[in-house]
Amino acid sequence: MKIIRTNSENKDFINLVKQLDVYLKTTDGDEHAFYNQFNNIDVLKNVVVVYVDEIAVGCGAIKKFNNIAVEVKRMFVAPDKRGQGIAQKVLTELEIWAKELGFKSCVLETGKRQVEAVKFYHKCLYKVIPNYGQYAAMENSICFEKKL
Repeated sequence: MKIIRTNSENKDFINLVKQLDVYLKTTDGDEHAFYNQFNNIDVLKNVVVVYVDEIAVGCGAIKKFNNIAVEVKRMFVAPDKRGQGIAQKVLTELEIWAKELGFKSCVLETGKRQVEAVKFYHKCLYKVIPNYGQYAAMENSICFEKKL
């Protein structure tokens, strides 16, 4: 397993995000267009990609949320590689990177219908917080924070 730090121009990251978007279109249903407008990858400067046997299998990114926090974005692991600790490696690397950049916490939003993601963030010691920003009125959204 190899973990690299890159940016949103990485072709493997772009391909993984395309797979993520196909998945989210199914789980988000009618709300997909709303959520999708906040997921442009061109603004992501801090991207992590995980490779197994030279094949990109997982990704995630962080972007500045405010002066003390980053927002975790575009977390994804290929379905056939789930349950192998890859998402944990991606998230840990993003948290380390955020600390190196001087941030004190990570926030994120996921959908309540993404049951595996919700369980994962709880397992990674993220705490539920009030929905923030554009997600404040979204019933399907659940927001999390973790102090670094």
